[in-house]
Amino acid sequence: MKQGKAIPPSTLKGNIFNIQRYSIHDGRGIRTLVFFKGCPLHCVWCANPESQSFNNEITILQNRCFRCEKCVRSCPVNAITITPTGVVINRTECTLCGRCTKICYAECLQEIGKQYTVMEALEEIQGDLVFYESSGGGVTFSGGEPFAQADFLYALLQKCKEHGIDTAIETCGFAPFEKIERCLPYLDTVLFDIKHLDNEAHKQLTGVENMLILANLRKIAATGVDIVIRVPVIPGLNDSLEHLSQIASFARELGIAEIHLLPYHDFGRPKYFRLGQEYKLDIEPPTKDNMEELQRTLSQLGISVEIGG
Repeated sequence: MKQGKAIPPSTLKGNIFNIQRYSIHDGRGIRTLVFFKGCPLHCVWCANPESQSFNNEITILQNRCFRCEKCVRSCPVNAITITPTGVVINRTECTLCGRCTKICYAECLQEIGKQYTVMEALEEIQGDLVFYESSGGGVTFSGGEPFAQADFLYALLQKCKEHGIDTAIETCGFAPFEKIERCLPYLDTVLFDIKHLDNEAHKQLTGVENMLILANLRKIAATGVDIVIRVPVIPGLNDSLEHLSQIASFARELGIAEIHLLPYHDFGRPKYFRLGQEYKLDIEPPTKDNMEELQRTLSQLGISVEIGG
């Protein structure tokens, strides 16, 4: 397997929008989640709309605004106004200079996305070493889509393994395989999302076709790396027992022994409003009974099925 040449960490930066500590749902043990900004998919149910754009964004927390108008006066392109309902940003005119976020002492305006060098990101990850050692945990790279920042990811994975840190990745699998392949020797676990097996349905729900994704999954499985299939369960869109059974059968065909069912929730709905976007779904989350029935039925197909958070 090609591993490529080592890339000097000092020359690389990656855009990260969040580092979440003490996670127990995204790999073995206690883990640190590093969220990469930018994703080639735009799933209609996405709970992290701030992960989709590769550019930095400004989010508005209206309940923190004191109407001081410092942000209005600071904007060099007059893209901010204060209305009776709160702060409004003309996002077409906004140049993301960041002046408003720096002057907003109430932190009503916050910039999403920060450039990290490999060593800066590694330092954040190493801050939780004591938890990894006591629980068998490590770091999980998420997003967005980490493989969309493949050079930065590759260099960071190398550094993590140099320091004996267990590594996992959450991926939609939509990337050239050569970018995935060179990272695999430094990954202990691949958490691979399958949104829908039908190509046309996948395109309607995510904006891209699934042929590359499924081809990449087959190639990854052939390397023998530990893979967990994750399926977001979205009522009325991909949650039929027939469809989920097809995914379970596909996993077994590839020698993958574990599936995680991730029940839809709308906790991310307020984030869309804060980013000036529209949340397009209006469906109810699956019930606990629904999820447990799916788990029982799919488990009968000879595959381990867990219900994720």
